[in-house]
Order: sequence, then C-alpha cells, then structure tokens
Amino acid sequence: MNEVQLLYVENIISRKKSALQQELSFFMLVKNLSYDKLCDVLWAGEDGEWHTLPATYHSNPDQNKEYWQARITVISTANKSLPGNIEFALRYQTQGREYWDNKHGLNYVSQADSGVKVVATQPVMNIGFENSLKEGQKHVPVIVSVDSSVHADKVIIHWTTDNWKTTHETPCSFKRDYWNEKFRSHARNPNQYGSQIWQGLLKINDAFRLHYTISCECRDQVLWDNNYGKNYTLGHEPLKVMILNLHCYQEENQDYKFSQIARAIDELDVDIVCLQEVAELWNDGQGDWNSNSAKIINDRLKKPYHIHADWGHLGFNKYREGVAILSRYPMINQASRYVSTSQDPYSIHTRKVVMAQVAIPYIGVFNFYSAHLSWWDDGFPEQFKCLSEWAADNQKENINGTLLCGDFNITAGSEGYGLVVKSNEYDDQFLEVSSHGVFEKIFRVNDPYWQHYLADDYRIDYIFMNKASSLRIISGRVLFTKEDYGRVSDHNGYLMTFEPK
Repeated sequence: MNEVQLLYVENIISRKKSALQQELSFFMLVKNLSYDKLCDVLWAGEDGEWHTLPATYHSNPDQNKEYWQARITVISTANKSLPGNIEFALRYQTQGREYWDNKHGLNYVSQADSGVKVVATQPVMNIGFENSLKEGQKHVPVIVSVDSSVHADKVIIHWTTDNWKTTHETPCSFKRDYWNEKFRSHARNPNQYGSQIWQGLLKINDAFRLHYTISCECRDQVLWDNNYGKNYTLGHEPLKVMILNLHCYQEENQDYKFSQIARAIDELDVDIVCLQEVAELWNDGQGDWNSNSAKIINDRLKKPYHIHADWGHLGFNKYREGVAILSRYPMINQASRYVSTSQDPYSIHTRKVVMAQVAIPYIGVFNFYSAHLSWWDDGFPEQFKCLSEWAADNQKENINGTLLCGDFNITAGSEGYGLVVKSNEYDDQFLEVSSHGVFEKIFRVNDPYWQHYLADDYRIDYIFMNKASSLRIISGRVLFTKEDYGRVSDHNGYLMTFEPK
C-alpha cells in the first residue's frame, strides 16, 4: 500500500431547519510509520479558495495500518455559499517527511451532493463505521457500499458479541434512495459513481463488544470485507485499575504529588484505584478525615469518586496508616477486615484490608481488595491465607471475578510469591501482560525452575486476579516514574487494563 490512500469521500447537501448545509467526509488508510504523525485534507470548493482540514485517528486494522478520518460541515449563509463541487488531496507528515495522495498530481474531485464515492479497489466496503460503542447503545447500523458492476444479490453481516462462541447473520437491505432518506435531501447526483448502498441493523443489547464481517453474494462468487482479515470490532471502554503505595506522607513536595496522582487518574480515565499507606493525622487515635491522603486525592479529581478507606496501625508515630479504594462506579457492598493476628493499633504488623464490590457497566460485578501485607517473616503467610479465605467466602455465584490489589511485600520469585503460585487460585496480571512466556511457565506449566525467570523482577506491588474471573488483561503500564508523571512515592504505580474474555 501507499503511505496514505483515500478509501472514500462523502459529499452530501441537506437542509437543517431553514439553512442548507454541506457535509464532507474523507476516509483514508495510512501506513503506520511512527507514533507521531499528522494527516490532513487540502480542499477547495467552487470559489477556488483552498482550506486545510485536519484528520483524526479512527482505528487500526493491524499494526502496520491505521484508518484516519476528516469531516467538516459548511452551513450556507447570506454571505457564504456552499462549497459545491470540490477538489482535494491528502497529505501525511511523519519523521520529517511528507507523503501525498493527490491522484498523481491531478487532485481528486467530488461533485456536490453526490453521496459516496469509493476510490479504493475493494468492490465491497464498510463505510461510516464507528470505532466504539456509545453508552446505552443497543443497536449498531452497518452501511455497505457495493460496486454496481458486481451485481450483488445479497449482502449479509456475520456477527458475534461473545468472541465467536455464537454467531448471527443479519441480511442487509438495498437502499435505492439511502442518502435522500438519511438526510431528507433531494440529491442532485445520488451514488452516480456506481456505488450501491446496503444497510443492516444489529441488535446487540447490553453486549460489551461486537465483532462482525461482511459478505456479498454475487452471481458466481462471494466477496468479503473483513477489515484486512481482522474483522470489524466495536466495544465499550475497558476496565482500568491503578495500584499505588502512597508512602504515608513521607514525600517532599507532598501536596504537589497528591495533585499529580489526581491528574493521572483523570487523564488516564482510571476506573478503580487501590491505594496503600494511606495516612491521616493520628489525633490521639481519633484520626482527621480532612487530612486523609486518599480523600485529598479524591477531592482533586475533576469528578470525585466513591471512596472506602480504613486504617490498621500507627505509622511514623503521627499517622493513622491504612488502605483505600476509589471507584468511578457506586460500591454495591464495602467492608474492611483485619488479616493479621495482631489487632494492636500500635503494632506495625497489624494489617487491615478494605473490600469494595462494584458493578462495572457492560462487564460485570467484581470484588476489589486493597491490601498492604507484611513481609514474609512478619506474617505474610498467615495474612495472605486470611485474605484469600475472606475473598473466597465473598466469591458468590453473581460475582464475575476477584482482584487482590496492592503492596504484598513479597518480591517476584520469593518464597511468598511461591505461596501465591502454589495456591493455584490467583494469577499475577502484570507478569501475564508484560512477559507472557514466563507467566505461562510459572502459572500454567509449573516449571520447576520458575524462580530463575524472575531473578531481575523486584516488584512487590501486584494485582492478583482469581483464575475463574471473566476478565483478561490487555495492557499493563508502570506509572509515576521520572518519565511518566514523575516520582510521587518510594513505589511505582501500575495501571492495568482489562476486558471480558
């Protein structure tokens, strides 16, 4: 493929209230040469005045290709007429170079109100498709452009909402006057470029994601549009979980660092935040909620989350030290429990864990635990056993999974980590997404030399998810490094993203 390639252009004139408007849409395929890139459309109407229209990223059929799209609506006024017929070219800038698709120097032409013009050689093309599902969306329209020369008999959408465990077939209807129906216009040149428009409507109800592909049955062959072999995929936003040990008010520039943590939660659109070494002033053991570090962070979010916090012991001789969970979604149930033998607030080995049960839209109901356990010699085995038994008791039939999150004070490959592995109940999520081969040897194959693979892994902060969970991790990221929001603690944070299996 070329570095940038026009797939289709839409040119529609319609009336909105008393004003005429012209909608232009350009859809293109771009070779993914680097992360930093700019794509735009240079176009001119019948007045001869040239404009630059920025394009935005749409989706990617594979690692080497990206879809980009540019749209503009021009409204006619007393002093401004519609563009009418247009000519245009595509420009792609990356790595200090510039690439063009300008029809070999002649520029492309799109006549006013001509509907869709498919430029690519594909005889069957999905047009106007979205890259995600909207909140509350239960139906997905699919618009298919078919080259008239192939004499299509049937166009069928093959789709699934459960990763092809079950499939559905929805026939499309041929829309002779699609553009007129859609825009309530009287197109001057509807589909004059030989593109037939077929439309289907998929009823997906409350599904998290949709996969589909399109077949076109002709006289002597079946043609497909399967998005370059990847199929088309739309989904809701995945679940994002962040874990971070806050270092119990021991940081320089502490107030600034609280703001950085809140900024990261907002910018990264985190759903669940599990915090450890959450501190508030001791105040003779009565505490001081306004000084609670989780509350301060929560108050600085653009929209505060639901919060559940509790403490276990005196920290640094001046704080009530504990754990907290922040949730974008309401907590169905919340609880806290000692997992340590000691319940003495003056003992650093007194450990309490908080739990929140949360219904994640389109994904399910999950139990989240924010834990800060002791080192191996200071009670980890007993504390992890208590935690896992509590979690097992809460893993009811309606619960889609359990995530144990936080600072476990066991290094990867240590005896304590081995205890988690041998329990055969939980998987290390960051290891699965960052080093899948090692993960398989440790958590699936039971390799006797598994500790050797973790010799350079010094993590003590984890998300352990129960093996029966309906989630799978799709990405993991280390946060609060010098390069990523800056250091805010003596621990790094971790952001992990999940979607249904």
